[in-house]
Amino acid sequence: MIESFFQYEFLQNAAITGILIGLIAPLLGVFIVVRRLSLIADALSHITLTGIAASLLLEKRVTAVQDWNPVYMGMVFSVAGAILIERLRKLYKHYEELAIPIILSGGIGLGVILISLADGFNTDLFSYLFGSVTAVDRTSMWTVLSITIAVIVIVILFYKELFVLSFDEEHAATSGVNARWIHLLFIVMVALVIASSMQVVGILLVSALMTLPVAAALRLSKSFKQTIGLSIAFGETSVLVGLFSSYHLSVPPGGTIVMTAILLLIMTILYKKMSQQLWIKGEAS
Repeated sequence: MIESFFQYEFLQNAAITGILIGLIAPLLGVFIVVRRLSLIADALSHITLTGIAASLLLEKRVTAVQDWNPVYMGMVFSVAGAILIERLRKLYKHYEELAIPIILSGGIGLGVILISLADGFNTDLFSYLFGSVTAVDRTSMWTVLSITIAVIVIVILFYKELFVLSFDEEHAATSGVNARWIHLLFIVMVALVIASSMQVVGILLVSALMTLPVAAALRLSKSFKQTIGLSIAFGETSVLVGLFSSYHLSVPPGGTIVMTAILLLIMTILYKKMSQQLWIKGEAS
């Protein structure tokens, strides 16, 4: 694969894009998991699928939009879904978690209708569902790079606010933090990352890359910043090993990336359990 990497542009695009996604997906995933909003990634991924289906339908029905990149339509739907989730969270103040299944259900329902109108699944939609190494072009790579830079800058600038919001939203509001706008900015970032990740990881699997590395990191970390560092390390490992395996096995990269993340999670669980047993034996002796 290393020789092919320097020979084929699509492999360069997929590898660079994968590395960027392996950085920003777990980075935002830490805040998502801590805030107990893990399902939000699933909801937004299904809304993104609806956007992709809408774009493919337009390509078939409207000649003027055949050169559109479905990714951008997916981003529009994902951001719109993120904003709707935020509005519904405010509407159901005592049942905020309801916002996620509402958008998730709506996204699935509308997506099924649009896919049916577009004459069902085709090769393009399949690659968006489970990822494809060849689907990432240079334009998509630059788009992901732009989103990566924006996410890193925003996390650095608003790290304290995001940290406080993650653990105590009410305290953040009383401390003068503009919780509403910070959360809206955060959820829009999540939406953009999910939409931009789908070509490598796949819409149905992208949420796993935002949560599984974090789950593994939580078993080993002793601080919030250490959780972020380990999550990114596990995310990058999952992407690189997954892309390498995908290339040699000729299977969609989404599956291999997620299975690598699952394997890392199992290894951390076993390591933590063994460490605890050894510590107990040491104390007993």
